[in-house]
Amino acid sequence: MNPPGTWFASPADAAERLTATGYLADTATATTTFLAGALEKPLLLEGPAGVGKTELAKAVARATGAELVRLQCYEGLDEARALYEWNYKKQLLRIQSSQGQEWDQTHDDIFTDEFLLTRPLLTAIRREEPTVLLIDEVDKTDVEVEGLLLEVLSDFQVTIPEMGTVAAVRRPYVVLTSNATRELSEAVKRRCLYLHLEYPDAEREREIVLSQVPDLEEAVATQLVTLIGRLRELELKKAPSIAESVDWARTLLALEIKDLDDAAVSATLGVVLKHVSDTERAVKELRLARA
Repeated sequence: MNPPGTWFASPADAAERLTATGYLADTATATTTFLAGALEKPLLLEGPAGVGKTELAKAVARATGAELVRLQCYEGLDEARALYEWNYKKQLLRIQSSQGQEWDQTHDDIFTDEFLLTRPLLTAIRREEPTVLLIDEVDKTDVEVEGLLLEVLSDFQVTIPEMGTVAAVRRPYVVLTSNATRELSEAVKRRCLYLHLEYPDAEREREIVLSQVPDLEEAVATQLVTLIGRLRELELKKAPSIAESVDWARTLLALEIKDLDDAAVSATLGVVLKHVSDTERAVKELRLARA
């Protein structure tokens, strides 16, 4: 167990320290972020891509001075990439150099820390320093992989058959993110606090943009977030993320653009839209809206 107040002293403290890192958290986000640390429960963040789920985990690490350990999930992820695997080549060399030695002694020699390759889950469990464990895009894995998470999320421990059970000395702050491409199991959800993140409203996004790009004129920031809102209302392959809003703001500042007219939009839209069909539709719809 970690000492009380290891992460944040209160929701207000969480909001203040997250803001200091550049992450503007609303009341619900700050409260849930505080509770995840206070209750030592994993935090499941769900919502569309680009709303700041991964960035929240990074902000917690920055705000608390913790090390960020990230497990990027993908289809085909297995135990060897998530938990640990043995360095078989090194083990084979040891076996070859131990010819004539009793097998029991050789077995004990090759199944030790020296031959263990730790992956993100086990790495986070074994760390004695403050650690934020980010399990990113967990919905992209196969259902079977969730079983690998249950022991970690339930008891913060990992069982290695050849070595025994490794329990956390200091529990990591765990954040799971999901884009909701599939429903997660109830067993995983029961072990987590839950927070759904959506795109911020225009005023909140304007604050985020100006906090990240303070030299941008406020009038241009207002135009930008208004256009971003319109783009997200279109049925695009990939709606602009908050990070892309910030990138667009930096682009306008670098080009010294003072007005987001049709010419400026057409010239810079590639910063926020990454599909030709999205760009063509957006240009057409935005021009119709201005007409």
